[in-house]
Amino acid sequence: MSDATVSEPGHRVKPLTPAKLRELSVRSNLKGAVRSLGHYGVIALGGTLIWKVSSTYGVPWALPLMVVQGYFVAFLFMAVHETAHKTAFASRGLNLAVGYLSAFIIGLPYEYYCLFHWDHHRYAQDPDKDPELVVGVKPTSDTQLAIAYSGLLQVAGRLWLMLGHAVTGKVTVPWIPANKCATIVLEARAYLALYIVLLALSLWFSSALLLWVWIVPLLIGQFFLRPYLYAEHTGCERTRSAFHNTRTTYTGAIVKWFAWNMPYHVEHHAYPSIPFHALPKLNDIVDGEIIYRGRGYIGTTRETWAWFRKQGREA
Repeated sequence: MSDATVSEPGHRVKPLTPAKLRELSVRSNLKGAVRSLGHYGVIALGGTLIWKVSSTYGVPWALPLMVVQGYFVAFLFMAVHETAHKTAFASRGLNLAVGYLSAFIIGLPYEYYCLFHWDHHRYAQDPDKDPELVVGVKPTSDTQLAIAYSGLLQVAGRLWLMLGHAVTGKVTVPWIPANKCATIVLEARAYLALYIVLLALSLWFSSALLLWVWIVPLLIGQFFLRPYLYAEHTGCERTRSAFHNTRTTYTGAIVKWFAWNMPYHVEHHAYPSIPFHALPKLNDIVDGEIIYRGRGYIGTTRETWAWFRKQGREA
């Protein structure tokens, strides 16, 4: 461990009592609706502004808005993540509805991600079993590292995998059990069909609306999302303890809002049944036990970048 990434824990051993765990694990349709409608509302506003500015003054004038929109759209990943745990809402139906819609928008099949993420929690930081490490890029140069931090390779990889599932009808990745393969293939084919329909409609109406308010911002947004995701575990220990293999990053309220409080990532991995809105309260309880503590995403990205560079030199 380096002094740059680890601070001494407060040695405040204060595990949650069963009663406290039940209290914090209560899910809320209202809080889930406020967060999801707020997130989608900002995206709708951003899309409207992009379309009006690009239509009136030209696309180049709308590029700054696309950058901002990219952050909002890419971070719908967090809605997918929370609904995959079925903790965004008390209602299973609402979890599925928001999860499927958000996953479709970011090009990440929902049922596939649920299984992928389940194994990530089961095997976090196990280089042979954690899907995030199995499919993760292993850059050996600064150029490869920069490409990895753009997030574009990861998007291309999951879309290519989805296309393979849809076309071949076969699923070979180890985190998908045999009894779920048919579901994953059907899901991939449904996604592909809907994307083709949207493309056909755009061509039919000679409209670039979806390109400028959705596709381009989504790609730009990966430059924000990928460094955020690398902060969650990169450089942490390869152990089974969430308090040693995960990082909590202390950041501003706006980032935490759009990330659905997932910067409290140690807390989430230690108690995944606790919904996003209760994680700040959980942090108040377990903060003294957290070892890997990021101080903002700029500083934490420097740390994770340095860790990758060191691994590349040692490879």
